[in-house]
Amino acid sequence: MDDRSLLDSIRHLIGEDETADDCAGFDLSDGRILVSSTDMLHETTDFPKGMTEFEKGWMSAAVTLSDIASCGAQPIQLLVAVGLDDPARLVPFMEGAVACAESVGAKVAGGDIDSHTELTVVTTGFGIVERSCCCRRTGASPGDLVCITGTPGLAMAALEGDERYRKNLLTPVPQVKAGQKIARAKASSMMDISDGLAISLYDMAQASGVGFVLDSKNFNLPDVCSGSAREYYLYGGGDFGLLFCIPPACLSALDTDYTVIGTVVSEKGVWCDGDPVEKRGYAHSW
Repeated sequence: MDDRSLLDSIRHLIGEDETADDCAGFDLSDGRILVSSTDMLHETTDFPKGMTEFEKGWMSAAVTLSDIASCGAQPIQLLVAVGLDDPARLVPFMEGAVACAESVGAKVAGGDIDSHTELTVVTTGFGIVERSCCCRRTGASPGDLVCITGTPGLAMAALEGDERYRKNLLTPVPQVKAGQKIARAKASSMMDISDGLAISLYDMAQASGVGFVLDSKNFNLPDVCSGSAREYYLYGGGDFGLLFCIPPACLSALDTDYTVIGTVVSEKGVWCDGDPVEKRGYAHSW
């Protein structure tokens, strides 16, 4: 069983809408939405070996801020709860978390400190977005174009030893400005691809009740020294680009870099060049 299957077992308790997205939304009285998201990271499963404490702090903040960015929201606050095996690690760790938050205009505003057998971090973020510009995973419609920002696979290449992309892996930058521009251009759905492009496509397909047809001729494949660029592109995790769907007529209003990789179809599933794409990516397993 993985974390997605486990989530399915509690959807009836929380709600389909509430479990369809990485962020929760709360309507404010002034026409805006307060979005929130939370993530848990463990040293043994989530931090590549050799990371500094600063980089671990940065990554811990980035995973949550990226989810907020994928709603088209402006992050405003981050809470950081840290379980420590060694209290001396706290200051450099928090320096990284604060630096990441400040880089996107947010503030670390509190949290918790506890003892633990390994470094364990829970980050909870909050953002604000106009109701008319809030993007979710659930809005993709047949005929929309499937697009991404960034180049999937660079973080995986770094994990496999390609030092050119070390920053992509260890200090990923949440795509806040791009997310806001995509939302204002009237994208129908959006999410980040930190778990990998293929599994993110399946997550969005499930949430929106649609399918995706990809054309590999349009892939902006990574320049890698070894391994399969296509494998990294589809299945490598750790990249913080955005996956979004948008009506073709709205694309001309989008003022950010992007790549069109496919189209939305009514039949559920994900295909590339006519063949099914394997549902695979980063997941926690039991």
